[in-house]
Amino acid sequence: MSKKVVVIGAGAAGLMAAGKAAEIGKNIILLEKNDRIGKKILISGKGRCNITNNTDIEGLIENIPGNGNFLYSAFYTFSNADLVEFFHKHGLQTKVERGGRVFPESDRAKDVVDALHRYVEKQNVKLWLKAPVEKIQIENGQVRGVKLKSGQEIECDSVILATGGVSYPGTGSTGDGYSIAKKAGHSIVDLKPSLIPLIAEEKWVKELQGLSLKNISITLTDTKGRKIYSDFGEMLFTHFGVSGPVILSSSRHILKYDYKNIKLWIDLKPALTEEKLDERVQRDFEQFSRKQFKNALDELLPQKMIPVIVHLSGISPDKFVNQITKEERRKLVKLLKNLEISIIGARPIEEAIVTAGGISTNEINPSTMESKLVRGLFFAGEVIDVDAYTGGFNLTIAFSTGYLAGMNC
Repeated sequence: MSKKVVVIGAGAAGLMAAGKAAEIGKNIILLEKNDRIGKKILISGKGRCNITNNTDIEGLIENIPGNGNFLYSAFYTFSNADLVEFFHKHGLQTKVERGGRVFPESDRAKDVVDALHRYVEKQNVKLWLKAPVEKIQIENGQVRGVKLKSGQEIECDSVILATGGVSYPGTGSTGDGYSIAKKAGHSIVDLKPSLIPLIAEEKWVKELQGLSLKNISITLTDTKGRKIYSDFGEMLFTHFGVSGPVILSSSRHILKYDYKNIKLWIDLKPALTEEKLDERVQRDFEQFSRKQFKNALDELLPQKMIPVIVHLSGISPDKFVNQITKEERRKLVKLLKNLEISIIGARPIEEAIVTAGGISTNEINPSTMESKLVRGLFFAGEVIDVDAYTGGFNLTIAFSTGYLAGMNC
């Protein structure tokens, strides 16, 4: 008689776990509380789905600030290269973009979900939609079954819990897995938002809403001026503060500061030293010497940014360029190299790309993903206390831990 396994959650981790377990001969029921599978995959990577990253395994671990070392076994068992090969085998071609990010060639997240759907169907996984779980039934430290919220009970030998975190609750990630794990005796490390847009104190930030800056560098410092993090890339101004790739990655580094009392410094011209930028500004000022200051920055800055920089520079907008002093010009250069924003918080956890915290890794065997407390209980994906930066790393965690749990359940 083949072993009966229930997988809870049909996201990236759950679909991979269910398919793998069925492939090696287990009898699988996959429970999903939504009316469709892979809802969070569909919105990932702005609807394009950044499946993984083509770095090496050490590179993966380096990009996982939340308990990366816990994942060595998972990555060596099912690596990012294995994952790409898996998708190719199931009819999804991929491409590599900047920073090693791997996307479907079609740029459609739906094609990723379809490939996973084909996989579980081919392995005869029984998929139950609209089937939220109440609890896992345990006897003498061993899984015996699950009880649905409808009251229905399913007997089984093993359970894989792959319910995701609490970010993007509209996709079904509402934290159910944490309460299910808690009822089974597991500890939950405090849940915090990771990869989250940040709130700025300055009112002028709102005036730049919708403006995206490319090729800028940022630095975050604490109250004592000590550097916490720096990065180079793209960012976005919003109605509440700042977002975009470099901001989201930086947010993980100020989680322990509770996202408060942090200074964000933006270098708008990182390719130029202060000296070189000063020379560049002088050339522009010579060219536009008869213009007013407010009309002389068009070649230096995006249109939307000019009024803000003019205001922050303290130079009168109506002053003619040929009347600007050397001291005023130097102050402007410093401003362009060190635009200062005070960070006073983060957006709600529901808006985070990923949840930091979750089921304690101390209570999970990293070689199998099995609970150290309950026999036959396995975990996969974001429900575990692991989290990574943007760039395909979080989905890699989901797929690799799902594969490992499916293999061992």
